Amino acid sequence: MVRLLDTALVAAAVLGTASYAQKIVADCGVGLGNCPSNKPCCSQYGVCGVGAYCLGGCDPKHSNSLESCVPAPICKDIDSTFPNLDRIVDKTKYLGDSSKADWVSDGEPAIKDGNLLITMAPGTVGTVIASTNYVWYGKISATLKTSYGKGVVSAFILLSDMKDEVDYEWVGVDLHTTQTNWYFQGIPNYTHGKNISLDKDSYKDWVTYELDWKPDSITWSIDGQVGRVLKKSDTWNETAKGYDFPSTPSRVQLSLWPGGLPTNAKGTIDWAGGEIDWKAGDARDVGYYYVTFKEVKIQCYDPPSGAKKQGSGSKSYIYDDRAGFESNVVMTDKGTVLKSFLGTGTNMTVEPAKTSSKGSSATGNSSPSSSDVETIPGLTGAGTGVNGQRGDGSGSGSGGSSASSGSGDVSGGSGNGFSQGNTQSSNPSEATGQKVIKGSMLAVVVAVVAVIVL
Repeated sequence: MVRLLDTALVAAAVLGTASYAQKIVADCGVGLGNCPSNKPCCSQYGVCGVGAYCLGGCDPKHSNSLESCVPAPICKDIDSTFPNLDRIVDKTKYLGDSSKADWVSDGEPAIKDGNLLITMAPGTVGTVIASTNYVWYGKISATLKTSYGKGVVSAFILLSDMKDEVDYEWVGVDLHTTQTNWYFQGIPNYTHGKNISLDKDSYKDWVTYELDWKPDSITWSIDGQVGRVLKKSDTWNETAKGYDFPSTPSRVQLSLWPGGLPTNAKGTIDWAGGEIDWKAGDARDVGYYYVTFKEVKIQCYDPPSGAKKQGSGSKSYIYDDRAGFESNVVMTDKGTVLKSFLGTGTNMTVEPAKTSSKGSSATGNSSPSSSDVETIPGLTGAGTGVNGQRGDGSGSGSGGSSASSGSGDVSGGSGNGFSQGNTQSSNPSEATGQKVIKGSMLAVVVAVVAVIVL
């Protein structure tokens, strides 16, 4: 049954900024090498830059040096409910201070009746939010209702900077099946998937999905019922003489993405249930597809026995070797916050050069300017997705208005980059934290989803 939101909310979701997309051209990663010193950080999607490229998702293995990526905020217990978006910050405003936000967003998160909506309007490549703190073993659960429809993919995953990954995914044409998967360091082994049958409708019914991640096992449970167990002992790789087991600090990611875009590979489209139909289901009746989250819990476990520490080891994670194994993780007291989006892990305090009244530099600062190098993935060439899927968008504009009705209010994120552009708004509702959805009815979008083999 299609749930109808208010027509006023539809207007808030689809009216607003024009947005644009361009193909991501990877320039770091396996077969491509490491990033150069002037843009040293290799993003989650294989593009070099500074600033946000050096924060969550920064790949130490293919950045210019191990120190290029900013240290990752250490695990913190959280219980996220969503009365508002106060603990979710847009990627254009996040500089690494996890004490001020639990989640960083790319796209258009929104609030409806005290729940979080992860949205995907026609012509966009969806939304992802990622935890600002990393998890190095723990129990993570999400209570949610999936989206539905051909080509629509909902996801709740763990993903490390070394590309260890543990997944729940739902294809919108099968509302009684949960797909689970795992990957080790991004190696494209497609034999790890396993389905778990549901006795509920994943779109209509609240279901709690849990990942119990321990140093020796991973357990997938649904509404308290164990659906799958992976033992580390079963992942031995005789050739490499090691365990292919996810074992490095990871972010929790919640997302909705268009697996059925016609520009995707045929295998991806088929897996997603066919080409996405922007004139059907919630995209037609509500104005966008969406996943609904009621609550997300993260319970941190103790680090593994023998974990390396520098000082008290209470603030952050770094790596001491590009191999990126569990034994290469170091818990440190290093800071995690950049001074500006021109910073990197090796120069976290750099600020934009001041200019005189005539526009020339008044400081002689030789650091790159925002016009020299990309600082925020998605604004000029690197979007986001999930599980190896890549979407991209950039643009600018303004608009949107708050909307409400007797059945509840919807508040949305600022939506810079990704697939919906944005400028600073003077709307007073945004000043109080009640941001409005800025959609893309006038969007000119060519969303490109590319698999980057790591």
